Amino acid sequence: MANALFTVGILRDFVTQHFLIGGDWGRENQPHSHHYRMEVIFEGDRLDRHGYLLDIAEVEPRLDGIVERYRDRMLNELPEMAGVNPSLERFANVIADRLAQDLPAGQVTTLTVKLWESATAFATCGRTVGGSG
Repeated sequence: MANALFTVGILRDFVTQHFLIGGDWGRENQPHSHHYRMEVIFEGDRLDRHGYLLDIAEVEPRLDGIVERYRDRMLNELPEMAGVNPSLERFANVIADRLAQDLPAGQVTTLTVKLWESATAFATCGRTVGGSG
């Protein structure tokens, strides 16, 4: 498996609210909801002794916890968005930070959060993570 790159992705959907600040974006400056689709993509170049890049069953509860943190909440009211524009890019960044901090040790070397706020618009944020094997 020389020069192999393995990718595992997990999806979640949730609805949350926000309003944009710091500029004139019309209706976006008023509180509104988005049905977000979160794709988390884990990458690495090695598999463990079981043939896994990571144990999905171990990661899924962490993703569920992140979703529950934001589901049906007003992003602007949360400490991680205090005083900043809760843009799609910033939201993807916050989620990537949370995942990178809580990622189980393993073969994963990078993770990417791809956050869709509609059927046609998304932002991504990637992190290098310390895979230990």
